[in-house]
Amino acid sequence: MQLGNIERFKSWLISAGMVVAVSLWLISGQFGDSTEVATSSVITDAGRNASKNAVRVRTQSAEKVMRTIIVNGKTAPARSVELAAETDGRVEYIGAARGASLQRGVVIARLDKRDREARLAQAEATVKQREVEYEGRARLKSASYVSEAQLQEAVALLQAARAELTRARLDLDYMTIDAPFDGALLSRVVEVGDFVKRGDPIAIYVDNLTIIVSANLSEFDARFVDVGDNAQATLATGETVRGRIRYVAPVADEATRTFTVELEVDNADGALRVGGTAELHIPAEEVFAHRIAPSLLTLDDAGNVGVKIVNDAGLVEFVIADIVMSSNDSVWLAGLPQTATIITVGQGYVTNGSVVAAIPEANVNTTVAIRTPGEAHD
Repeated sequence: MQLGNIERFKSWLISAGMVVAVSLWLISGQFGDSTEVATSSVITDAGRNASKNAVRVRTQSAEKVMRTIIVNGKTAPARSVELAAETDGRVEYIGAARGASLQRGVVIARLDKRDREARLAQAEATVKQREVEYEGRARLKSASYVSEAQLQEAVALLQAARAELTRARLDLDYMTIDAPFDGALLSRVVEVGDFVKRGDPIAIYVDNLTIIVSANLSEFDARFVDVGDNAQATLATGETVRGRIRYVAPVADEATRTFTVELEVDNADGALRVGGTAELHIPAEEVFAHRIAPSLLTLDDAGNVGVKIVNDAGLVEFVIADIVMSSNDSVWLAGLPQTATIITVGQGYVTNGSVVAAIPEANVNTTVAIRTPGEAHD
């Protein structure tokens, strides 16, 4: 009976076994694919991570350079004076136009004489009279006809007359306003016919044969500058001028905490215009610095400008840039190790403290860092 049942359901049992076997095979294949996909993903991620951590570097040594203080400033005349009237009168003559270059003593304006010459003649006559009176009393004093008090009175009157004569002569001299030194007439505020009183402005006169470039130095930079040091400045027009430091402020400005410095420049031919902007370059000190391309500079999270290097432990290190000097195609940075491994490609993809695979530039065909003269190219 049981054998009959087995024979009856034999085909069903075979079919069920085949279904179970196929199902097990399919299930085992799905798990195998998942494992392979996961393994492939891990390998891809590892390759991607390895690519991100690979940077190109260049190892170079620092060179000794002169640290230069570079500050913005402005040019100005070495001297600027306001000429004012020293007596009352009406302007009767103008001797120089605005902007004219003048030599010392050239007449800029002259006032009318009025009664000045008559008062001068009167003062001269009074002096002669007082001299005669004094001489007469002096002779009588020796004969005891005049007292000492009377003689001293004659002396006082003579001195008063001489003082009046001096005032009359000065008043006559004050009629003429002339150039106090070689320079240029910047402006004039009077014309013929104007009446001026003592103290009224007449003109502004400048010394443009010597110009100064003034700028403000920080507390750190001011300690490297002394009066008499040589320096140079680049004007807004592109001209480069040289001179000597004539002044360094002994006390800092209360508002800015900076020190004023002035560079004196010879302009004997009057070719340089003053009053424009300038860039002052002052040699400060000799330091060791690395010469790199400006494109290698980057920013950290705090916004500081610097460069990324690979330290001895193989980690990325951000060094804040202490720019010693710069040119159109390079900058010199101090504060780095004497021999530094600078990241030249990939610095934007690594962070401070990360581990990187440093690839020397000698192993690639492209070189980014600036090469020293005479160095062989890769």
